Amino acid sequence: MSEKKQKLERMSLGDLRKYYEDFLASLSDKRPETRGTYQRALREFLRWFPGEDSFRFQVDDVERYKSYLTKTRNLSDVSVSTYLTALRRFCEYLVNVGVLIANPARHVDGNKRPVTHSRESLSQADVQRLLDSVEKTDSRGLRDYAVIKLMLGCALSEIEIIRADVADLQYHDGKSVLFVQGKGRKEKDEFVVLQDDSRKVIDQYLRTRTNPFPQAPLFASAGNRTKGLRMSTRGIRERVTFYLESAGIKRGRLRKLTPYSLRHTAALMMADAGATAEEIRQRMRLGSIATAMLYLNERNRRSTESNNGLCV
Repeated sequence: MSEKKQKLERMSLGDLRKYYEDFLASLSDKRPETRGTYQRALREFLRWFPGEDSFRFQVDDVERYKSYLTKTRNLSDVSVSTYLTALRRFCEYLVNVGVLIANPARHVDGNKRPVTHSRESLSQADVQRLLDSVEKTDSRGLRDYAVIKLMLGCALSEIEIIRADVADLQYHDGKSVLFVQGKGRKEKDEFVVLQDDSRKVIDQYLRTRTNPFPQAPLFASAGNRTKGLRMSTRGIRERVTFYLESAGIKRGRLRKLTPYSLRHTAALMMADAGATAEEIRQRMRLGSIATAMLYLNERNRRSTESNNGLCV
């Protein structure tokens, strides 16, 4: 039996960890977010692997790992697909470096993607209560109000918000716009059009800061130790969650109503206004038309339930 065939049938945990580190090193040209996703997903595989003495990098072995993710870990369909994609790329790397003769994960599909989003959206009343809960009497309040307005009105994601610089506020074809850099993007080559009220509150917020230079973060931390530095995604989530809770909106639906629900709400408002899947994809800077279709499916589901006399 050849050395390659032996490696295909059996691998020690020590060797697996070494190949894992080598694989991550091979992703040096990828964005940090991409490397981070693979790293987190493959850590689960490394945790599971030691208890699987019979794992031989065969299709049945990968199917067993998928079953573990689904039934034992009880992960969502999206998470299972993400973890399997990471394993698929890792196995492909092992093929390329001559460790495996075939990629067993290529023949194992992820779980079926959901037809609607798992996150709940905000009603019109919820939106108004959320906005009313923000005290716009100081710099932090104006900042938080502007952030929430951008998440609801322009469907900005957390990463787009924290990457925004003062210089990204521009005028394009006579309209006030904000250039954004989303997840997986290397440049700020897309923009969102700002409504007058959103631009007004951003300008009010910037006037509370001491002459912010063009490359300064558009939204700066207000913490004692981090004041003036760029906000983090954790900071965004904590502030939005604070207002969801203080407005009483989060009560009774803690896990399904999150800061992401604001972006989710923005997309559903687009769908309710008659936007097509392609229009939603473009306006939300989505990479897939399938993701945009989830919002149309959700709109149609709510419409059907409403027509059937159900409360939605």
